[in-house]
Amino acid sequence: MCWASRKMLGTFSILLVLVHAAAACEFGPFPYRGTGIVCRMTKPAALLLNQETAQVIQAAFRNAKFPNITGERSLRLLGRVAYGLSDIQVNDLSIEKSEVELKEDNAIHISIKNVTALFKGTLTYGYAGAWFLQLFHSVDFEIESSIDLQLYIDLMCQKDQVAPDASDCYLTFHKLTLHLQGDKQPGWLKQLFTDFISFTLKLVLKREVCKEINAVAQTLTNFILDLAANFVQDKDIIVDISLASDPVIKASYIESHHKGLVLYKNSSSLLSDSVFSPSLLTESRMLYFWLSEHSLSSLAAAAFSDGRLVLNLRGEKLQELFEMEDTEMQRKAVQMIFQGTSYNDSVAKVWSLTQPQISLQPEGTAVRSLVAVEVSILPTGEEPLVALYMEKEITVTIQATYAEKKLILQPVDSSVEIKVFKCTADPSGEDPSIQSFLQNMILVAGIPEVTSSIGSALTSLMNSKRLNLFDIINPEIITRKGYVIVQLDFGFPSHLLLNFFEKSL
Repeated sequence: MCWASRKMLGTFSILLVLVHAAAACEFGPFPYRGTGIVCRMTKPAALLLNQETAQVIQAAFRNAKFPNITGERSLRLLGRVAYGLSDIQVNDLSIEKSEVELKEDNAIHISIKNVTALFKGTLTYGYAGAWFLQLFHSVDFEIESSIDLQLYIDLMCQKDQVAPDASDCYLTFHKLTLHLQGDKQPGWLKQLFTDFISFTLKLVLKREVCKEINAVAQTLTNFILDLAANFVQDKDIIVDISLASDPVIKASYIESHHKGLVLYKNSSSLLSDSVFSPSLLTESRMLYFWLSEHSLSSLAAAAFSDGRLVLNLRGEKLQELFEMEDTEMQRKAVQMIFQGTSYNDSVAKVWSLTQPQISLQPEGTAVRSLVAVEVSILPTGEEPLVALYMEKEITVTIQATYAEKKLILQPVDSSVEIKVFKCTADPSGEDPSIQSFLQNMILVAGIPEVTSSIGSALTSLMNSKRLNLFDIINPEIITRKGYVIVQLDFGFPSHLLLNFFEKSL
């Protein structure tokens, strides 16, 4: 699954988690029917991410393990000349520019222009002259280079997950100049060894740098997959983000489709009638997430089964709930319910008795559930006393927004029907002041308090997955019949991947 979102460490490190090679996995004749989550990344996002490609290439050069290079050659009059280059290291690497293209054959083409690097090491050489003269020397050397790098990254599917192949890698050398240290080295010797080693050195550099880039692609892809899998998992509730169908790669965007099934304690939801179509998404924003009603409903069902739809209020929160307005009716009802007990010595528990039914509509997310409310008084040293118990069927339409790194759930329409009512202050349930007060309290204060608490809990959960480290720009959450679209621009925190990359080397 593609979860995003200042700059990404290398274009392919994130794009690779979005697609796979069609030939490697089988999805059946109607793969969209099993699609619960979709991610689309547009070309502007790829261009932004590509700005950090230089760091990947620098890391690949810096961490490549260059082997010792040896060779020999027979020269007329001079006899046999042998040489060896050892302790090869890279210094002062810079990149002029990098370009990225999305190809419709499931490939990403990255072109890095004018990579300049200074290689340092030790040159050991010796030759046996025609008159049995033998000389052996070791000198430090520097090699100035200017290279263009072409990467063609193929995308494959292995076990319904993405596996990149960056072995299609080409280095073009514009400059490769050997400098030997020390004023005593004659010019002809420098030219001699430059000619000897340049061809071999080019082969070694290509092999080792391209091998390291492929390893970096694998490492970063695994990191992104692990990051995404962790984001959609919390204890026993897991969202299956394995691939559901072949990708769609256009010149303007790349799109991946995921199952989005919810796994809870060895049980799984089933989706076979997804309404997804690529035409539902546009290309005006950098990143899109499409989520099916089935996936959200399954998450709500798992949260209900896991006992998470419970809220306890006491103290100031309880006071705010029951003192939403200062009227004679309110004061009378509160006095009757709490019997003069302090809010600090009372607790209100709100929980869902039935699995919430979720319906996505243009107006928002409609949630319907049978909810219980219990207010208990906690006398010192005595058993809790249930002062009020209600069961009510609530239908509420919620609009969601994300701003200042917080998820905000705002109820825009709601209705309440009380099914069960028990109150020690009104055993008959016929006191109109209590009934009217409670009905108004639920609509005006109770439902907003519950939705606000759920929004805060979800924000804390997402932040625990490090979502707050991302720069999410102008996000929009748009509901339609049967699905929701989240669209945004983003910035990626480079240090997140840099820290990981440094630890993994």
